[in-house]
Parts: sequence; C-alpha cells; structure tokens
Amino acid sequence: MVAGSAAPAWEPSGVLVFSGQSRYNNVQTFLPTMFETRDSVNILSRLQAWGAWLTSDPIGFLVFILYYAVAILTTLVLHEVAHGYVAYRCGDPTAKMLGRLSLDPRKHLDPFGTISLVLLGFGWAKPVPVNPRNFRGDYRKADFLVSIAGVTTNLTLFIVSLFLATLINPLLWKPEVLQYYGAQQLLSSDGVAFGAIVYGQVDASLLATPWLMHVQRFLLLFATMNLTIAVFNLLPIPPLDGFHVLNDLILKGKLTMNQQFFQFAQIALLVLVFSGALSGILQTVTGAIEGGVLHLFLLAEGAA
Repeated sequence: MVAGSAAPAWEPSGVLVFSGQSRYNNVQTFLPTMFETRDSVNILSRLQAWGAWLTSDPIGFLVFILYYAVAILTTLVLHEVAHGYVAYRCGDPTAKMLGRLSLDPRKHLDPFGTISLVLLGFGWAKPVPVNPRNFRGDYRKADFLVSIAGVTTNLTLFIVSLFLATLINPLLWKPEVLQYYGAQQLLSSDGVAFGAIVYGQVDASLLATPWLMHVQRFLLLFATMNLTIAVFNLLPIPPLDGFHVLNDLILKGKLTMNQQFFQFAQIALLVLVFSGALSGILQTVTGAIEGGVLHLFLLAEGAA
C-alpha cells in the first residue's frame, strides 16, 4: 500500500490471505517449487516439503501431481514433436520413421531431464534424431528452423496460456480481492497468490467463480513451465537448441564438434544443472520475460 493513500474498504481475512499460511496445518503455500524467483533451489527441502504434504493431505498432493504431470508431459512432448515436424518439412523423415512425431510421452522422455524438471524446474527430453544430409536447400537455414521450432512452440504456448489467464482473472476473484491485490499480484509467478493457486490452497471465500480456479491453476502452471523450458533450451550449450541457434545464426556454422567434445559438453551441462548454477540466471530471465508480457497484456485489457 502506498504511504498516505486511502486504505481499501476491504481487508483480507479468513483462512487464506496469501501470507504464506495454508488451510492445511502442516503445509504452507511457500513449499519449494519450480517457480522460485529469489532463492536458490534446494532439492532436499523440496522433497521434504512434498513428503510432508503427501503425509498431511494425500489427496491434495496427488491432485497437484496430476496437474504437474500433465503440464510437464504436454510441454516436453510438443517441444520435441515440433522439432521432428519441422525437420520433416525441411526434407528429413528420420524423426517420423522413428516414431518421434507421436504424442506418446514414452517416445520422448529422458530420465535425467525429467528428474531435473521435477526437482529443479527446468529439464529436457530425448533429442529428436535429425539427419542434416536430408535437408533440402540451405543447410544452415534448415538446421536453424529445426532448432528454433521447439522453443517457438513453448513460447507460443506460454503467451497463449498467460493471455487466457489474464482473461479469466477478473471472472475468478471477487471484486474486493481484485481491488486490494491488483491483477499483477494475482497472476505473476512471484505474486502473492501464485503458490496458493498452483497448490490448490485458495480459500473459496475469495472467489467469485470457484470452478474457474481449476482452469486458472493449469494455465498458470502450464505458462510457467513452457517459459522455463524455452529459456533453458536457448542456453548456447550443446546439445541444447541455443547452441545450434548461435552456431547457425551468428557464427555461420563455424563451430564443429566431435563425439568426444559432445559427450564432454553433455556432462558439463548436467553438472551445471544439478549444482544449481543455472538457477539464478534462468529465474532472472524468465521473471523479466513473464513480467514484461504480463504487463503488456494487462495494459491492453485496462487492468494494469
């Protein structure tokens, strides 16, 4: 609240007021999640928190895992299918022949990448097999299009999901809640409501249309997941898409790798991921992108 301004007529009260307290005695809305934007990720504390939640509220935890799993699988599968489809359109049928244009998650998931996504909030799937010799026309252009296809898909899904969430927001909350907190705080991943929404711990007394919370919960989870995957994959480290984008677009294909160097790069990436060294960079970039896009949407809708 701005100093000297008139106090709102309504003050938050009741079971949940977005202060970090949950309606569950042993669970708090600040459970470590993939959406942390200020503190480093602590895998052990996350597992402990999830274990406590499972013990105190198994149904609530399993419902969250259902939302989480659908968001993860959809994000990763569409990312990989986009790579394979663009490669096919550029003349390479390898991914199609190997079944990688399928929406079956089992065709795409990488064990380490999926574990990383669950524990750290960013990860990867199995790389789509591509044979550049099959590309028609300009090789570098085709390689660039294939590389950027997954990230483009994720960014598109992020934008669409966040836009739909901004449309739902004024229908979801009671007017006094909207007036008190503001749309930005109710939608942003570092806002007061995000943890409560994602974990399904919003008190129904705050809602104008309670059933819309199920839709909003998935949209915000899905938007954040897609943005995180997009930014992570743009890192210029082999075998991530960002390396191919850098090599094709800026370096004009000057970088080449033998198998030994490629394996070393993969190990280095795993070390960076599981050490938490990338967390701060990713959180800063995703926070800036999300904040900018959300602000533009709210300005356009007159809700900023």
